[in-house]
Amino acid sequence: MSKDIGIDLGTATVLVYVKGKGIVIKEPSVVAIDKNTDKILKFGREAQLMLGRTPGNITAIRPLRDGVISQYEITLRMIAHFIKKACGTVIFKPRVIICVPSGITEVEERAVVDAATQAGARRTYLIEEPVAAAIGAGIDISAPVGRMIVDIGGGTTDIAVLSLGGVVVSESIKVAGDKFDEAIIRYVRRKHNVLIGERTAEEIKIKIGSAWPREEPRSIEVKGRCLIQGLPRVVRITSDEIPDALEEPITSVIEAVCSVVERTPPELIGDILANGIVMTGGGSLLHGLDRLIAYTTGIKTRIADKAVSCVAIGTGKCLENLSAIPEGAINISRQRLL
Repeated sequence: MSKDIGIDLGTATVLVYVKGKGIVIKEPSVVAIDKNTDKILKFGREAQLMLGRTPGNITAIRPLRDGVISQYEITLRMIAHFIKKACGTVIFKPRVIICVPSGITEVEERAVVDAATQAGARRTYLIEEPVAAAIGAGIDISAPVGRMIVDIGGGTTDIAVLSLGGVVVSESIKVAGDKFDEAIIRYVRRKHNVLIGERTAEEIKIKIGSAWPREEPRSIEVKGRCLIQGLPRVVRITSDEIPDALEEPITSVIEAVCSVVERTPPELIGDILANGIVMTGGGSLLHGLDRLIAYTTGIKTRIADKAVSCVAIGTGKCLENLSAIPEGAINISRQRLL
């Protein structure tokens, strides 16, 4: 028996949805490799624990950057690992739908399709992330009504206006969760003369990160290396500092949202004003980001339920309609969906 599966192949996290079961895998997009032998040692969560902590011959890497494949062979083996883990032993190869950023090029599309096919997929389809996110958030995209979605992942932020099952206006920028982490690293280096790692920056973002001043300030102690003395040092970071640290990437996201609003046909703007903007993806959980977007655009903004899983859930719902997809179609976002 063949299993149809949907994969949210994210820069930060891979989620796998199996038809009839729901989301069965949610693991970091990290692979640990022995550089001497090119042997892959660990995938996912176990590999993430090695980030920044490996001996010289072992390197923990993320084979996807900014939402696209940067290391093809390693991505191929990672996809194969997760397909096998999700499906177990099957006689027939599964049909697979994979999410991609809305701004992906044809070359990048082909790389994803080839990687999935070589990893064991019978047929591979692609779906653009904002379309999958909207379906996963429970939005009826087939209605003749304009709906706006902002999906902030690890590598990319995808913004789209959807109507009648298709994308009317969209924009994809390579500014998202990873850029938030990099901005925090730069800020701590500049302000406190301390160098911290990616995992520490992510911890700061999750625990005290904010795009809008908090009513009750929070703080966190972080360990890093003093750039003056070269010795370990502990510094206390407060939540009041984070909006300054994140100003540059958050401004890029806000500008992209405003750009999409500006290019939206007037008929659909009224719908968006009535229905509001829906935010999905892990980056949307940054405290106050929804309030900042609402304040800047004048459009009410809400975070979807299960924001992190929306793309994978939407991909899973599309699995129900695979038989209706025309032969030869690869990017099913260009068909009229659901």
